[in-house]
Amino acid sequence: MKKKILIFLAVAAASGMFYGIGYSTGRDRDEVFKKLDIFAEAMAAIEEKYVDEKTPDDLVYGAMKGMLRALDSYSQFLTPEDYKNLIVETEGEFGGLGIEITIRDGLLTIISPIEDTPAWEAGIQPGDIIVKIDGESTENITLQEAVTKLRGEPGTKVVLTILHQGQRELWEVEITRGVIKIDDIKDPSILEDGIGYIRIAEFRESTPKDLEKSLKELKEKEMRGLILDVRNNPGGLLSSAVNVTSMFLERQTLIVSTDSRSQREFEFKAGRFAGRALDIPVIVLVNKGSASGSEILAAALRDNKRAVIMGEPTFGKGSVQTIVPLSDGSALRLTTSRYYTPSGVSIHEEGVAPDIVVKRQEVDKEEDVFRRLRKDNGFDYQKDYQIIRALDLMKGLLALSG
Repeated sequence: MKKKILIFLAVAAASGMFYGIGYSTGRDRDEVFKKLDIFAEAMAAIEEKYVDEKTPDDLVYGAMKGMLRALDSYSQFLTPEDYKNLIVETEGEFGGLGIEITIRDGLLTIISPIEDTPAWEAGIQPGDIIVKIDGESTENITLQEAVTKLRGEPGTKVVLTILHQGQRELWEVEITRGVIKIDDIKDPSILEDGIGYIRIAEFRESTPKDLEKSLKELKEKEMRGLILDVRNNPGGLLSSAVNVTSMFLERQTLIVSTDSRSQREFEFKAGRFAGRALDIPVIVLVNKGSASGSEILAAALRDNKRAVIMGEPTFGKGSVQTIVPLSDGSALRLTTSRYYTPSGVSIHEEGVAPDIVVKRQEVDKEEDVFRRLRKDNGFDYQKDYQIIRALDLMKGLLALSG
């Protein structure tokens, strides 16, 4: 009897929630209540007939997970424990592998490995599909469930079964978890002939100021052009990506807009950091590990005719997720809007196509370019084919500009 009362209260609470949302007609509201009646019937049947005993939390949380999963790959329900873990993650230091993941076409997919992390060192690549975690299939796994399985105490191990893009054979790798610390600006240097290079690994709160400092240092070294590398940059804070992009544009230039149900369009324009680097030509390097904020930067600079985009098509993560806390400590991660470039094109599931396609080429089979030992004056850029091509193009642009 107690369980039936709890089920009734859960459904009643849901009914109150739906009622509070509001609908255009009474008929719409009646349709919702009819579906809630069916939900209550299903819960009562499970409580009475299912072979194992289940708590109200098991049933309601399970239903919430299914409802959010039905929306899109990025929306998800977070239990109170999941929500606490998410807060820990956003504090910037945690034990894990160092990968950005998503669910794409029902598959647990790696957006990008984070540089100098265990996953990076193990050879994980953007677009890899995680088929198993410690021998357990990832079929129908939620994003937060995957995060929970992958994260753990530094020093502990996890075995991933991976399917590389374009391959049929599975690859099994054991990775030791570590403390994940992210440096957003890497390798600021003058490569040759006054051509500067900066790589942005992720857009964090400190990134605009760190980039501003690096640009100032390179200008003092008589930088004439800049290669801005956002390969394998999975995104980060929207505000940071907007501020970074602003540096290469005039004030009030449109960078990105968002479209949602509650607010038809909201525009983000170059503001506080605008105009810090207007006097130099820019080439932006991208690849399939470039997502979200890095796609916004690339599309905005191209649409405003401020940069040439070179490399490979980007990931295509162009939606905005908002965290909606619930009264019991759980939360919803809900897709609330989508990004649109200044020319009005959606990034989502499409990505940004480079102006000049330059595919990554292996110099040798053993080592990725970013894992190579750094020289005293920086990394060994001469072994990176895409950077070499960007250098050639920049030399041509500088020659044309006199």
